[in-house]
Amino acid sequence: MTERSSDTALLEVSHISKSYPNASGGRLSVLKDVSLSVAKGEMIAVVGESGTGKSTLLHLIGALDRPDEGSIRFNGEDVFSKSDEELSAFRNTSIGFVFQFHHLLPEFTALENVTMPALIKKSPLKEARDHAAELLVQLGLQERLEHRPSELSGGEKQRVAVARALMNGPDLILADEPTGNLDTGTAEKLHNEMIRLCAEIDQTFIVVTHNLAFAELSDRVLTLVDGQLFEGLS
Repeated sequence: MTERSSDTALLEVSHISKSYPNASGGRLSVLKDVSLSVAKGEMIAVVGESGTGKSTLLHLIGALDRPDEGSIRFNGEDVFSKSDEELSAFRNTSIGFVFQFHHLLPEFTALENVTMPALIKKSPLKEARDHAAELLVQLGLQERLEHRPSELSGGEKQRVAVARALMNGPDLILADEPTGNLDTGTAEKLHNEMIRLCAEIDQTFIVVTHNLAFAELSDRVLTLVDGQLFEGLS
């Protein structure tokens, strides 16, 4: 278990557990009594062997799934006391997601992909496009605004995904192996971009990664072992 003072916590995960049905008719326990407190502006890396529950933890924090036990509070509010409609709005405005596979819409340009979350929030089109363009420029993609995903490199696609995650000004970005498909040099560039965003705009990140060099550059490293969360590398 790993906790900090909750006085300034952006996120408080308290004693959550999660299991899933298995083929034999029983339950497979994935997370066991996990607690975590995250302050605004922290860069947290979560490491661990495959199958230890890292992605499940991100899905619960991002309200994509519900825990069997325990609670998750975000800015002091109980996330799962919200209605389904409120949860959908919460995910779109308070949480940004970056996945190993960028999940960009292939028929849309980089600019259109980044603009999409703001349009879902019903922001004015010009305002949304201007902000999306600004984010892409900040991430070094000023020459790629009108390119479709098929015309972008792997690193460029992931930077577009980061820009999309930032679009609605989320308090927290959850990244699940964002550089898992990238070569070492490209991965390092994306890591540096995330660290820069953390420092320059006080952006909070929780990043699941197998890259220990990146993990060690984070403010904190947490390790999942057999469904339990520990401070530091183990």
